[in-house]
Amino acid sequence: MFVLVNLKAYDCDPVEIATAAAEVAEETGVRIAVAPQPAHLDRVADTGVETWGQHVDAIDHGSHTGSVHAGAVADTGATGTLLNHSEERLRLADIDGGLDAARTAGLETVVCANDPGQSGAAAALGPDAVAVEPPALIGGDVSVASADPEIVTSAVDAVEAVDDEVDLYCGAGVSTGEDVAAAADLGATGVLLASAVAKADDPRAVLRDLASGVP
Repeated sequence: MFVLVNLKAYDCDPVEIATAAAEVAEETGVRIAVAPQPAHLDRVADTGVETWGQHVDAIDHGSHTGSVHAGAVADTGATGTLLNHSEERLRLADIDGGLDAARTAGLETVVCANDPGQSGAAAALGPDAVAVEPPALIGGDVSVASADPEIVTSAVDAVEAVDDEVDLYCGAGVSTGEDVAAAADLGATGVLLASAVAKADDPRAVLRDLASGVP
């Protein structure tokens, strides 16, 4: 079970959270990764935690001011990237191009999707995983695995029907070990979360609780 923590652009200390995540991963044996802002990638990677980008663009080297180059993300020590988060929606061609750029750079990929139908479509593009995240639950305190378990099970089925080598993660409202355990029971192999850790007074305690829910 993979715990992927997206720090978004929250006002938090990415190094403090990354250090805590590295320690909890070492203590528990749970795979935990942190996805910080691009400017913080190298500092987070230096903590030893598995580090992910929040986004890469479908570009090669050249005149692309303001874009995120996958190779530059990999050069910081990051090993994966999100694509098509609900806060950074992409056209289909750009998702496909972003996946190609990430593969070229050797980055693992998770494509975000709103619902089971989109999850199946995303799986057809060949990412390593798809994360189903209903937008209405993102940032809340009720996990999709609790609020609407059928979304998770249907997304698992939709992804498996397209490509059974693509993992299915669930996100939106995940905040506790119970949420992680519920996601695993529904067939997810990972969780994607943000505010529960990024906005916590004690990120280490939250990470330990999340890890406790891993089967």
